[in-house]
Amino acid sequence: MDTAAANETIARLWDAEILPSLTEFVAIPALSPAFDPAWSSAGHLDAAVEHLRAWITGRGVEGAEVEVVRLPDRTPLLLVDVPATPGAPDTGTALLYGHLDKQPPVGGWAEGLGPWTPVLRDGRLYGRGSADDGYAGYAATAAIEAVRAAGGAHGRCVLILETGEESGSPDLPAYLDHLADRLGTVSLVVCLDSGGNDYERLWLTTSLRGMVSVDLTVRVLDAGAHSGLASGVVPSSFRIARHLLDRLEDSETGEIRLKEMHVDIPDDRAAEAAATARSAPGAIVNAFPLADATRPVTEDEVELLLNNSWRPTLSVIGASGFPEPLDAGNVLRPFTTLTLSFRLPPTADHEHALAVLERTLTEDVPYGATVEITRSESAPGWNAPALAPWLNDALDQASAHVFDGSPWRTIGLGGSIPFMGLLADEYPAAQFVITGALGADSNAHVPNEWLHVKHAKRVTAAVAHVLDAHSRS
Repeated sequence: MDTAAANETIARLWDAEILPSLTEFVAIPALSPAFDPAWSSAGHLDAAVEHLRAWITGRGVEGAEVEVVRLPDRTPLLLVDVPATPGAPDTGTALLYGHLDKQPPVGGWAEGLGPWTPVLRDGRLYGRGSADDGYAGYAATAAIEAVRAAGGAHGRCVLILETGEESGSPDLPAYLDHLADRLGTVSLVVCLDSGGNDYERLWLTTSLRGMVSVDLTVRVLDAGAHSGLASGVVPSSFRIARHLLDRLEDSETGEIRLKEMHVDIPDDRAAEAAATARSAPGAIVNAFPLADATRPVTEDEVELLLNNSWRPTLSVIGASGFPEPLDAGNVLRPFTTLTLSFRLPPTADHEHALAVLERTLTEDVPYGATVEITRSESAPGWNAPALAPWLNDALDQASAHVFDGSPWRTIGLGGSIPFMGLLADEYPAAQFVITGALGADSNAHVPNEWLHVKHAKRVTAAVAHVLDAHSRS
């Protein structure tokens, strides 16, 4: 493959074709089903699928079949099936993945920006779904086009763009089962829903954390009571909830006390964390807008990386039963509800962890208070298989010819991509390239989400290198 020609094709496609269409995609409020129960009647997910279907069809990739797949009562999925270049050997299917659903808009966007108001400024495309993960379908298609335009080769490529990832991909297992015969033997998985610690190199995600989430409700009264009359007689629901949280987490250190949520950190992943810290010093600390004099939990960046990838954590991400401060009266509240979100190490047993969590919260509750566990959810993590020599060489070539010699690095991602665990179980012999244009400061899921356009172009070129190498694997 002519590297210069591939890079030129990708740059042209991004500037002339992708950015205008991606800008229009950002304006579609395609909320994931978990955030829009009326998604079917709202039609925004369908609009997002149609937008990408029309764009990809318009590319005119020879032999490509573009289809919207719909299973009853499930979110739609866009499937693009591209045959291998003439003469390429059968090395199995390269499955390229992205998603078209989006996180909620949330408030607090900077002046002049908004979730559905695309703004291109200083090489950044702002708007919800720009980086997570609207660009992925464009990048995957452009990589295939670039391989062909540069005289390279690729095996059969199948692009899947789902519309439920931000809701935990509940419909994806059914689609994978439905499409199993059509997918064939998947030997390479490319996922563009990840990223790394800087924009100077290609980052390969080698692990993803699992998750467990529950709503915990502690109820002590059938109705609120005057706090002056009831306090000291009726126990506080908040105090009981705090006691239960102490069973789960050391409030001083943040260490999770449930041993079932811990695993032994593999030596190779610990070594990767050390290499990542050396390659991008300060990246993990500086990625987050710490308030005033707030410090990270430790100054040791290797430990921070391991905390964020191979150790369990707890975040209280929601609460109910509390009035706004200005509305608060002298009332002993009848209940407290907290949404507990745990991130689990990649190889932890998420189902067992959930069972232990529920038992820990409901046994021997102080004062006999009523404890309700609702909205229980869990999902597996993922730990990548060892890289095949051909893939290692392809990543080296991409580093040399696309990233100006900056060596590729690996990272354990603190978030979850349920699709990876599903595919790892389905295709245990496949190689995985989990990468993307996201940086820790790309603001995925929060205000001011933005895509680093130059980095997205280079990630696209790296995928072209991998597809070309896969055809010779």
